[in-house]
Amino acid sequence: MMSNMFGGGGGDLSGNMGSYGAMSGAGIGQLLAGYTNPASKAMPYLNQIQNQISPYLNPYMQAGQGAINNLQGQYGNLLNNPGGFVNSVGQQFKQSPGYQFQVDQATSAANRAAAAGGYLGSPQEQVGVAGTVNNLANQDYYNWLNKSLGAYGQGLQGEQGLGQLGFGSAEDMSNAIAQALAAQAQLAYAGQADKNETKGGEWGEVLGGLGGAAGSAGGAALSWL
Repeated sequence: MMSNMFGGGGGDLSGNMGSYGAMSGAGIGQLLAGYTNPASKAMPYLNQIQNQISPYLNPYMQAGQGAINNLQGQYGNLLNNPGGFVNSVGQQFKQSPGYQFQVDQATSAANRAAAAGGYLGSPQEQVGVAGTVNNLANQDYYNWLNKSLGAYGQGLQGEQGLGQLGFGSAEDMSNAIAQALAAQAQLAYAGQADKNETKGGEWGEVLGGLGGAAGSAGGAALSWL
């Protein structure tokens, strides 16, 4: 009878434990299947940040990169051969519209002065006229050169401005990407921690339930004695 009781009781106990284990396993599967990592919901939006802001910042970054390349070439020419640079600019010199008028006026004045002094057509007059014309030519050239170099300086400043604009845009882009990556890392960490905590709680409940079932089964077995 004892054997029958234990046998019968053991069979019932084993069946109950197996049923509880199967139910617990099914419950865990359902819970885990229905679990969604919170971070996965936010990731698609964070992943869009770079593509969303790129069309606005890329043109400025590209312009800045082009300006930097131009500046490097120009500064290289200025540092390596400043005299050659000035000469290359001077080769484009053209007389100002008022230059010939100034020469004619100066020559007429010199002729009148020479005629009044009685040395018109003399070597002295010719030297004086040549000196006046040469001074006017130098003045015209350096006025043109200063204006050209001033315009060149404005061009360099403009390129520098584009370079700064490109740098600012690149900085904005890098900051946005860094912030998005930091947010992704934080969400991934928090999501995984939450997932681990959820799993731990579920397993705790299962183990507790199994322990309770084992205790009840033990009590049942003892009651047969």
